[in-house]
Amino acid sequence: MSHTRAVSHPDEAASGQAAQRVYLRAPSPPDGPEFVAVMRASRLFHRAWASAPSDDEHFAAYLADARREDFEAMLVCRCADNAIIGFFNLSQIARGSMQSAYLGYAAGKPYAQQGYMREGIELVLDNAFLNLGLHRVEANIQPGNHASLALARGAGFRREGFSPRYLKIGGR
Repeated sequence: MSHTRAVSHPDEAASGQAAQRVYLRAPSPPDGPEFVAVMRASRLFHRAWASAPSDDEHFAAYLADARREDFEAMLVCRCADNAIIGFFNLSQIARGSMQSAYLGYAAGKPYAQQGYMREGIELVLDNAFLNLGLHRVEANIQPGNHASLALARGAGFRREGFSPRYLKIGGR
């Protein structure tokens, strides 16, 4: 799996890697209005694939999850203007001999299909393997989510199986 240097601030991205258009950072309470607006505007876009926090109550719950030891929440932001593009989560982080996590993500509809999440996933994987010391990151993606499958494949993920009843999103 290929990796790029993880960055935590846009200035570091600009000086350390000229091609990098995004950076990762932890979510915080002041992000609420922008994050909720982007995810609310993207609800129909995400409807069949993801359940992204799109109101203040769910954003507060997301921040609470982000404080857990087994959860790593990362906002992907555009270097040019610090806009919140989307998010990545590493959840159910297992330690000990497992050293694994599940990867979840969603882009705001206005930013989809522009390569931002492709750059972001490389940073997330760097963080997972180099900083968090994980051995395995697993992404559970519904078969019809072609954009997400392409993103994962492009980042070096390989298909290991199909579990038709694994995820239930939107009551289905």
